[in-house]
Amino acid sequence: MPQHIHFVDLTLRDGQQSLAATRMTTPQALRVLKMMEDTGFETLELWGGATLDSCVRFLNEDPWERLDTFRKTLGQTTQIRALLRGQNLFAYQPFPDDLVIAFTQEAVRSGVGVMRIFDALNDLRNLQMTLLATKAYGGKVEAAISYTTSPIHTTDYFVELALTLQNSGADRLAVKDMAGLLAPTTAMDLFRKLRERITIPITFHSHTTAGVATLNAVIAMQTGIDAIDTAITPFAGGTSHPPVELLIAFAEAMGLQHGLDKQLLLQIQARLFEVLAELREFAPSYGTHRPVHFKDIDEKVINDIVALVSRGDEAALDTALRLTRSMMAELGYPAFDPQIFTTQIPGGMLTNLRNQLQQMGKLDLLEQIMVEIPTVRADVGYVPMVTPTSQIVASQATFNVILGRYQMISNEFKMLLRGEFGRLPALPNPDVLRQALMNGEEPLRYRPASYLSPVMEDTYDLPFIKTHRDLLLHLMLKQPADEFLKRKYQAAS
Repeated sequence: MPQHIHFVDLTLRDGQQSLAATRMTTPQALRVLKMMEDTGFETLELWGGATLDSCVRFLNEDPWERLDTFRKTLGQTTQIRALLRGQNLFAYQPFPDDLVIAFTQEAVRSGVGVMRIFDALNDLRNLQMTLLATKAYGGKVEAAISYTTSPIHTTDYFVELALTLQNSGADRLAVKDMAGLLAPTTAMDLFRKLRERITIPITFHSHTTAGVATLNAVIAMQTGIDAIDTAITPFAGGTSHPPVELLIAFAEAMGLQHGLDKQLLLQIQARLFEVLAELREFAPSYGTHRPVHFKDIDEKVINDIVALVSRGDEAALDTALRLTRSMMAELGYPAFDPQIFTTQIPGGMLTNLRNQLQQMGKLDLLEQIMVEIPTVRADVGYVPMVTPTSQIVASQATFNVILGRYQMISNEFKMLLRGEFGRLPALPNPDVLRQALMNGEEPLRYRPASYLSPVMEDTYDLPFIKTHRDLLLHLMLKQPADEFLKRKYQAAS
């Protein structure tokens, strides 16, 4: 086991995406950003995922200007990490190669030092172009395996996938457990096997939605995983990530150096409570969290859990899980949801689904939709539930509940079945496939992007496209970007 553990902070990207529907503004983030650097975080995930769409759609902000501001605020020693959805970039469907290359180049040029790249289907073909482009323009690639459970997603499956990503040129590997599904006994087995066969650094990413991620982070530290994704209270726990306050206590009990200023961390926490209060209308768990000081954390319980993890057998891990969940509850973190083991909906998606149903006046249908989601997922080949597949499956499940099963099939669901997002992990339900693909239509055979025509060489005579960055936003986010750019330049005139 190494003597140092790296904690990567996701508070200002995935933390607020998971708990506050990605509504945190750049000025709100700037209240704590420099303090986070001074605390000792070497890497901060600040960009990517849903933040670009949210900036233009809800916050009236230019995501490029947000990245510029973050880079100018931080010193050169702190790396900015961004989450990129492979061939889908920062949106929800595959894009032509020339747009993927241009967007990746601009992101790296603008300050992204580490690009975490994943594909919702674990289709390597959808990672190749972004991996090559990131490295070509000077960025580091953290290639992620999208963890899920199904009859075909075994530990050996993920180890072989990890080896393939390493051999493809990744600088780092991430285990991306986006729904928090990884059982502790499986985590112990997976981490040990990865550490035996993978030579590049490994990061563990998970959400505490199902109540296992914090213990799994301890298991990751015990088995030699190099870095853990965390968030700072009150943007930790619940559908977000393991709280760094707790993981620091575990690291110190295990004799690991973490390099973080604990007192400064508590000052950040206080400011974040002010930010969360401003975002309360978007945060279903608002009011659950309370300040967590290091003196509040029971050292005896921490040591007991560490001892149980060191034993590593199933009975010990079961006891450790009960203790960890109890400790999280006593410290005021939101309750875990065991239903996630069945639905597999990631934290940010679950928050957004609740918000959308509430706006439609149909929040009472949430439980029925959650029951329908696993059936839809099986029908479409056990896809991992991460953007954009989680949205596609959840939307189709919603249609099924409201209108009747597959009485309406969304275009995106048809695209998924046709292979336009990539190769499905398993064969889909043949009856659903026949219903979705009419007139003998066959799924795609080759890499999805190979069917897409280039777009960067075309002429775009639009008054609201004034820069190369504007063009990139227009091509990726379409109407929301266009409406934002119109507002932006009208305000400036």
